[in-house]
Amino acid sequence: MKRYLHLLLCTLLPSLLFGQALTITPEFATAEGEITLTFDLTQAKDTKKAGLLNQTAGLYVWAWGGANVANRMAEFNPTGQTNFAQPFVPGLLTRVSADVWSIKLTPNKYINVPAGQTLRWMGVLVKNANGTAQTEDFLFNFVLPNQLFVKFNTPTDKNFFVEANTALPVRAKSSIAAKLTLSLDGNPVATATDTVVAATILTGNNSSQRRTVRVTANANNQEVMDEFSFTISPAPRVAALPAGLRNGINYTSPTSATLVLFAPQKKFVYATGDFNNWATDANSVMNRTPDEQTYWLEIKNLTPQKEYAFQYLVDGVIAIGDPYCEKILDRNNDRFIPASTYPNLPVFPAQAQGNVASVLQTAQIPYVWKASNFKRPDPDNLVIYELLVRDFVATQTYKTAIDSLPYLKRLGVNAIELMPIMEFSGNDSWGYNPIYYTAPDKAYGTPNDLKAFIDKCHENGIAVILDMVLNQADFEFPYVKMYWDGTQPAKNSPMFNQQATHPFSVFFDFNHEAPATKEYVQRVNDFWLKEYRFDGFRFDLSKGFTQQNSGSDVARWGRYDASRVAIWKRIYDQIRQTDPTAYVILEHFADDNEEAELANYGMMLWDNQNPAFRDAIKNGTGSFSRLSWKEHSGFSKPAVVGFMESHDEERLIFDALTNGNAAVKTLPVALERAKALAALGLLTPGPKMIWQFGELGYDVSINENGRTGRKPLRWEYQRDANRAKLYQVYAELNKLKTTQAAFRTTNFTLEGSGELRRLTLTHPSMNVLVLSQVGLNTRVANLPVGRWFDYFTGQEINATAGQDYIFQPSQFHILTSVKLPTPALGLVPWTLQLVTAVETAIEQEANVVFPNPATDRLTVKWQSNYRGEVLIEINDAAGKRVNHFLPQKTSDVFVQQFSVKELPVGNYFLRITEKDQVKTLKWTKN
Repeated sequence: MKRYLHLLLCTLLPSLLFGQALTITPEFATAEGEITLTFDLTQAKDTKKAGLLNQTAGLYVWAWGGANVANRMAEFNPTGQTNFAQPFVPGLLTRVSADVWSIKLTPNKYINVPAGQTLRWMGVLVKNANGTAQTEDFLFNFVLPNQLFVKFNTPTDKNFFVEANTALPVRAKSSIAAKLTLSLDGNPVATATDTVVAATILTGNNSSQRRTVRVTANANNQEVMDEFSFTISPAPRVAALPAGLRNGINYTSPTSATLVLFAPQKKFVYATGDFNNWATDANSVMNRTPDEQTYWLEIKNLTPQKEYAFQYLVDGVIAIGDPYCEKILDRNNDRFIPASTYPNLPVFPAQAQGNVASVLQTAQIPYVWKASNFKRPDPDNLVIYELLVRDFVATQTYKTAIDSLPYLKRLGVNAIELMPIMEFSGNDSWGYNPIYYTAPDKAYGTPNDLKAFIDKCHENGIAVILDMVLNQADFEFPYVKMYWDGTQPAKNSPMFNQQATHPFSVFFDFNHEAPATKEYVQRVNDFWLKEYRFDGFRFDLSKGFTQQNSGSDVARWGRYDASRVAIWKRIYDQIRQTDPTAYVILEHFADDNEEAELANYGMMLWDNQNPAFRDAIKNGTGSFSRLSWKEHSGFSKPAVVGFMESHDEERLIFDALTNGNAAVKTLPVALERAKALAALGLLTPGPKMIWQFGELGYDVSINENGRTGRKPLRWEYQRDANRAKLYQVYAELNKLKTTQAAFRTTNFTLEGSGELRRLTLTHPSMNVLVLSQVGLNTRVANLPVGRWFDYFTGQEINATAGQDYIFQPSQFHILTSVKLPTPALGLVPWTLQLVTAVETAIEQEANVVFPNPATDRLTVKWQSNYRGEVLIEINDAAGKRVNHFLPQKTSDVFVQQFSVKELPVGNYFLRITEKDQVKTLKWTKN
């Protein structure tokens, strides 16, 4: 809003300052006398007031005050008022009527004013008990005894627009009888010797003229005054939009740009900024098209490559940035962005109004892309890494994230899904509160930093998917702010529903059947695909793209909705027209018949397996059947993006350590279980997703520091041997998935329940059997007859009918019918042990291990022709590997001692592998 002069001694009464949100009686209040504060919450401006509306009890005043009316520093508080998140009983409000509340208090008694100090002003707001909802601040001064004060009763605003030639009623009142003089632009209009003076002022017809009305009061050698200003509303010139222009900033030459704003039902718009010294005069009034839908103005004489901050003042009072701008300045948040993150960031202009200004810049130097031969991974074979820049690297920047790409490449992911990076409210957020959709949030770096990150990903064969939030917008989004009705979007909003049509909305709900929304969504999607070369989108809360109102009925919301399907097919077609291979992933969670239609049309659907995998890691329960896309009714292809964790779900290892069975509540055990789960979670055919640091067993709760709050970095996990092995197992699984055709087969079965779970893959290149013992007990099972190779150990298994193998809790194996290169040994502690073969081996080889029983050291001796590396494994009685050694055999006779001092007392097996020969020996530790 425009600034205005206010006399220091003038009483700042809410009827003048705050419209009708707060009324104070008596009119000229003193700090020493009782006053009544009456709040009409429907008139409050802060969007956080929504939680205060329609309440019948439990609202409180939060108060403060001071002695200095010049700097308004909060010096005094009520005794006991210390915690905003708790109710303050003395401040309990009384309900007068619907959304109207009041309280009586004596200011200098209610507020603890130290002896010798004077309470000159007071601030108040209304809040709920836990402080999650509140109004804006209301500040007012107190009348001093025996002093003269004056104020305007009519009008109540200090700065406003009026139509030309309007008769404007004006009324002012003084605290005591005085000589009162009303003037317009310094010319007297009316006088009175009384406590009231009134007149009717004719505003005039000079378009955009700003005029000032002042009242002065003289009595007892005192003179005080109050004033307000009004501006005569301009009449826009009607002119057709020049050909080739569209909504937003149109760069027409290195020295000119034409601004175009879609603003139906608005009377006039100023374009004001650095380019016209923030003027609001006849030259800054935007032209209006004949259909009264759009405003436009050409800006000339611009300096090439210079950044110009600017705003639109809609109807002269609603300050917004351009909805299509590619950069904004934020009054409240830019100052917290380090120069190392965003160098040379302009300061928010002092002349700008509101909180956001947009930026234009002609003749921008284009980014030079380096990756020219990038081929997007097959959507059926995506391994996506969901990444929140804020919580991924210490600097929270794209530049540092680039340095971590080798880590992700070694992990074997072929796509990164960036959580929302368009400008959102504040700098510290998940990003699902967007305000400017084509401007990258500066908290993570410059536009070129983002492009360099995407470019480097492409150089490394990694696609980049943008998490897109077009289901909702926050208040500062121009089309929310322009059409606002106190606590919600206005009924005449061209883009938004007044109330969300579904139960999961948080901010303000787009109407995706509105023509303006359709155009905006297409423009936004096109922008990110073309300008930043994103490879596709994951759409947040895609089930919310509907005008079918389900109210609070979640089940109804998820049922088949033909209108929603049509909306998504239209958006998909538009995206694919721009980029024929772009990924379109939906966070939908609707009934299968709707998801199947979208999947078969070409989209992919998020599939949340987190609850099942958390049950499995904690206690061996939970069904994985839906991990198979074949279990999604009607799906004709693997269009299900399955995930064990996401940004929105609790972390597996945290849940295991906190809530798991006693047998799994130690980190080494939980990490082994995570390996067994990942084998099924990643290798089941179809696209898969990993949440950042799940590959290292991240064990900080999602609720640490609040659900969406910052989480501690744990890069040091890489130095933990057990966590590093989990990372390497993930990497090996991802390598198998992305390089072996068998993992893309459609001929597979998944036995996803029970203790021992199986994934069987049949393919001309090879057959694969994945077995994971997720239960908490030892089990035996047979294998399909034939020759198999254990991927992680290289062990060859010749399975015959009737053979049973031991499976310990957390034990898993990936068996292939073709021998593949064996990863580094020791990533998993398991080998396949036959139930019946052990005793035969013991009888044949009992003389090669001594002493038996052993206490401190064990000697192994045997003779063979083999030369080379030998794998010696010590397994416990249940078959679980507890230690292993990799000595070199250089002669026929091999003799070596090993320390067994740290092993618990009990029976053990010694398993010796010489290339393709295996010996199993039994011994006892005393």
